[in-house]
Amino acid sequence: MKLKRKNDSKAEIPTSSMPDIIFMLLIFFMMSTVLRTFEGLDVILPKAKKIATLEGSKRHVAYVFVGRDGVISIDDKMVKSSDVSKAIYQKRKDDNQLTVSLRADREVVMKAISNIHSELRKANALKLNYSAKTKAVPY
Repeated sequence: MKLKRKNDSKAEIPTSSMPDIIFMLLIFFMMSTVLRTFEGLDVILPKAKKIATLEGSKRHVAYVFVGRDGVISIDDKMVKSSDVSKAIYQKRKDDNQLTVSLRADREVVMKAISNIHSELRKANALKLNYSAKTKAVPY
């Protein structure tokens, strides 16, 4: 005689609280994630009468900040004026469509800008954009 089992329980994982757990994790990661803010030099840009935006995406742009005292920052990294061509050449080697956006303080002497121009020519970075603003309000 064959006996039948009365308990035909299946091994299941309860999924009724799964959405609650997912939303709690989502909220936790949204609250604990820190977004990187753009860190450049504190630069007061000169005024401009007409401003045009760069065409294309922002990923093909290398930002060069020049502070009042001649400190140069390329994409949040401090660089000596003699090393600008090396840094930009590395970026141009990775991205052939690179546009250099030069953001210089209005108090910077023209000699520093001229030195940066010659370093950019050495790196063959001929697509250059000067950043300016229409209002006299600092960033």
